Amino acid sequence: MYKIFGIFVVSISILLISGCGIGRSDYELMQNNKCVKSEKKISIGSIEYKIMPHDRLSITIYQYPELTPTDMNKNGILIDSKGYISLPLIHRVKIAGYTQSQAAKLIENRYKKYLTDPSLNIEVMNKRVYVLGEVKSPGVVQLDNEMGTVMQVIAHAGGFTDSARRDNIYIVSSDSDNNLKMRKVDMTSFAALQRSNIVVKPNDVLYIQPSKWKSFKIAADDFTSPFETITKLAAPFVTLKYLSED
Repeated sequence: MYKIFGIFVVSISILLISGCGIGRSDYELMQNNKCVKSEKKISIGSIEYKIMPHDRLSITIYQYPELTPTDMNKNGILIDSKGYISLPLIHRVKIAGYTQSQAAKLIENRYKKYLTDPSLNIEVMNKRVYVLGEVKSPGVVQLDNEMGTVMQVIAHAGGFTDSARRDNIYIVSSDSDNNLKMRKVDMTSFAALQRSNIVVKPNDVLYIQPSKWKSFKIAADDFTSPFETITKLAAPFVTLKYLSED
């Protein structure tokens, strides 16, 4: 009996090691990093966010508060799927693809037909990035400025967990044509940080990979859980068998 049980345990151990140690765990994202591209360091001041469809805008017309749309909708104005918004007097205006300052200038020129020296301020209200993986508070992080850095975003997300890989932080971005690109940042090396593009833009996704041990542990738990269930179900029958033999 004990010999059979020992053989069973050894067999399960071999299957566990071969199944979890060699294969990839579905728990870990971004395992195929062939698409990762290195980007040189850039200045935050050199980038200005371009307005996109489905953004929400806060628009203030200083000399004419009665025309300020944000007073009518506290959540801002939603840009439709084609990039247009509707404003008093000038009606539909396409502003997707423009920076905030460019969009303000465009609307000011439209209002000059009806108003004297109009002056506008436009701000995108939904500038945010998404943080996944090994941080203490994963989810949405609001950006107060045009851009942020990897360190700032991770700090807003509560910092790393103990299982985080600090050398494998992936940033997924999309361009104006919705083409995705991915880059990696190593925060364990100051020299690498100096060479890397650590700027995070609105709508970027950060993914902090788990350590190899955590990935292995979760894969192992997934593998052994059916056997644990079988063992728990079989335990009463084994006990009854021994009691009946006594």
